[in-house]
Amino acid sequence: MSSPEPAVRAARNGPAAPLTVAVTGAASGVGALLTERLLAADEVKRVLALDERVGDAKGAEWHTLDVRDPAIADLLRTSGAARGPLRREGGRDRDREGTQGPVDVVVHLALDLDLESDPAARTAYNVRGTQTVLTAAAAAGVRRVVLCTSAMVYGALPDNDVPLAEEAELRATADATCVGDLLEIERLARRAPRAHPGLNVTVLRPAVLVGGTDTALTRYFESPRLLVVAGSRPRWQFCHVDDLVSALEFAVLDRVEGELAVGCDGWLEQEEVEELTGIRRMELPPSVALGAAARLHRLGLTPSPAGDLAYTMHPWVVSGSKLYEAGWRPRWSNEEVLAELLAEVAGRHTVAGRRLGRKDAATTLGAAGATVALVGTAALVRRARRSRRR
Repeated sequence: MSSPEPAVRAARNGPAAPLTVAVTGAASGVGALLTERLLAADEVKRVLALDERVGDAKGAEWHTLDVRDPAIADLLRTSGAARGPLRREGGRDRDREGTQGPVDVVVHLALDLDLESDPAARTAYNVRGTQTVLTAAAAAGVRRVVLCTSAMVYGALPDNDVPLAEEAELRATADATCVGDLLEIERLARRAPRAHPGLNVTVLRPAVLVGGTDTALTRYFESPRLLVVAGSRPRWQFCHVDDLVSALEFAVLDRVEGELAVGCDGWLEQEEVEELTGIRRMELPPSVALGAAARLHRLGLTPSPAGDLAYTMHPWVVSGSKLYEAGWRPRWSNEEVLAELLAEVAGRHTVAGRRLGRKDAATTLGAAGATVALVGTAALVRRARRSRRR
């Protein structure tokens, strides 16, 4: 009789003993939310919070450092006891004094995914940081490392299955913002267990992440018109940060492992998105939309390369079956997350991925009146028309 799948087996048995967990990027974003969640978890006895600054989570052991520093290995191997008195949590006493010892699990969330970052510096930080964390974890005897990339690594292609299975081939290219970094992180994750026997690496791949995030895909909904490339049929699947944090906790507690997709149930068609948002579409021919996006990015007018457009053209929704088999369920629906996103971006104005101030918006949006509308595209449209007449 074959043994159960790892995700199901872990869900049944749970962790053997209370865990010591280290979280990189713990001072902000998903890292901060996960740190708070782990501090409240009965299965976790100690949380090391690693970042370049101290965050707000009380009770975590804060260590300020750059994740590219090899000294992180010593920190993971044995760390000083937390400062502060005994604390009472959830009706029980939790004494963090005298809890020196190795870390059981590392969750690496210290990534630079800022649209405005210098691409070369961003890649150097993301790739070197992940390499250092994986190597340090192996050297320190850490059992498990949890990484977070994106479902974008599957690629947005017209022939993608809907939804994609988690074991589907990663067919993305480095043409979109940060995707090259994420693909390299995926390669590092797959190589690490071979290079360091005994190290388990789990990777979570969320759909369009919403909840205090700023990406090319969330900025799509800041535009006065939704750009639709003629002939394309996009599907939209979201992931709220709360659901990502709960999925990360599942991985930390060894209830699931491997390569996992995270997202809301199902997806929304473009027509449903337009109806729910009340934002009208602007449809452009592929050559005009892609050419304009490339030209604007090359001129430094927008942070998003033309490759980002593919993710608004073709499907890349995921099934998330492994988490479901382990008993995890999203709390948010696609409709609810979209409503949350619209509330977050209210009052922001973006044209072709470039966020505008009020003065810019009054002038540029009044003249453009649409997402890519005529901020560098009017000339291309006129040129295309002249070419057809010839």
